[in-house]
Amino acid sequence: MAVLRITKEDLKAKLDGDPGARPVVVDARLRYPFVHSSMQLPGAVRIAPEQPAAAALPKDRDIVVYDSDPNEITAVRVAAALAAAGCRVQVLTGGLPEWVAANLPVDAKEAVRAPAPPPKE
Repeated sequence: MAVLRITKEDLKAKLDGDPGARPVVVDARLRYPFVHSSMQLPGAVRIAPEQPAAAALPKDRDIVVYDSDPNEITAVRVAAALAAAGCRVQVLTGGLPEWVAANLPVDAKEAVRAPAPPPKE
């Protein structure tokens, strides 16, 4: 199933626009990139890409899905599943890498950090 795309500029404009018309932004990154990242798109909600549950998302609002792959491989798969469940969905072109490269705003989030090395004796 083909899915629609949205550019980072268009998404930024929608996020800055009328609060009642803002899309729901869905972070569909694979587990490792998600838990080891300290950022996400503003207001993003997390959906595990292995089990995209459309029931938790509104059917009366636009949904924008992104991932950490500039080719949007995971986001396209999740968006197709959400579209099949009746959601109005688009994929962010270029994903998180293009958003960050354009210096657009992000929200901070907790990330898994490697443990500190043991002290030298």
